[in-house]
Amino acid sequence: MTTTVDNLKEAFAGESQANQKYRAFAKKAEKDGFKNIAKLFRTTAEAERIHAEGHLKALDMIASTADNLQAAIDGETYEFTEMYPPMLDLATADGHKAKTMFKFAVDAEEVHAKIYQQALEAVKKGVDLDVSDFYLCPVCGYIELGQAPDKCPVCGAKKAVFELVA
Repeated sequence: MTTTVDNLKEAFAGESQANQKYRAFAKKAEKDGFKNIAKLFRTTAEAERIHAEGHLKALDMIASTADNLQAAIDGETYEFTEMYPPMLDLATADGHKAKTMFKFAVDAEEVHAKIYQQALEAVKKGVDLDVSDFYLCPVCGYIELGQAPDKCPVCGAKKAVFELVA
């Protein structure tokens, strides 16, 4: 029998996916010259984020910062150790283009887990991270603290494409 918790988990997943899908649709509409349609997609994506966050709160899955960091470490570690490797293997065997992003994800998720671990160690000491500049590779999702690398260690993208996250 389905429970309210089951429904909340399903709703959270659906709203989260809708948020990401609409954000991608907005980029495409913007690229195609449909500025207002892009804005509509971004606005709806934000509405879906609000729904997802409400479901997450109802699930009591937002805890202390230390607990949230541990959950993030656990999630990222699962992704690079268990989830993505078989996906990468299958996509490679199939010759599917998904192998590129799966490989990027394996490598980038490991870095994410390490950065979250640094953050958790700081929180356990009662301090914030000692770095405030976070650079994101828009090609593969790699994150660098402090300053962008000359070349992305995951996908090889040049320093110029890295985005400083506000």
